[in-house]
Amino acid sequence: MRQPKESSPLRSDAQRNRERILEAALAELTRCAEAPLSAIAKKAGVGQGTFYRNFPNRESLVLEVYRYEMQQVADAAAQLLATREPERALREWMDRLARFAMTKAGLADAIRQATSAPGSPAKPGPTPMVAAAELLLRAGEEAGVIRPGVSGDDFFLVIAGLWQIDPREDWQPRATRLLDLIMDGLRVGAPGR
Repeated sequence: MRQPKESSPLRSDAQRNRERILEAALAELTRCAEAPLSAIAKKAGVGQGTFYRNFPNRESLVLEVYRYEMQQVADAAAQLLATREPERALREWMDRLARFAMTKAGLADAIRQATSAPGSPAKPGPTPMVAAAELLLRAGEEAGVIRPGVSGDDFFLVIAGLWQIDPREDWQPRATRLLDLIMDGLRVGAPGR
């Protein structure tokens, strides 16, 4: 019995097309929530048929861009831990999270439009990001450089200030100060300090 199309892995060329569409969509939708789908397809270098096979409507595209970006940031946690000490990995991941927050701010109108109509799909939850934060926090805790007992949910409550920074301003210095303050707080009470 054949598996449904959704669960079949994409061929490598189809996967590259999909990723190009997502990258083009991120750039265009961040710039303008009303960006025409035809402009996104053109920027991605794919035809309309390829585009609509991957994303049958604007809502599916917008939500997949958001989910894709969240997953990229979440996946970076394990990659950073593989090459850096836990404390450094956490801080670098926080920088990636800040870049995501500023990008997501540009997508906010498009996400709001995609999820606001009756019967629209729900915005994807932050589960991969919380799991990534947990991974980094536990590694830092085990290394004795992060205070014990901080959950991923706690982390996101504390870091919520990122989403208050205006992405149209020079946001990086302010985000760096905020993230340094958060790191200082996470270190207080760590047994290895």
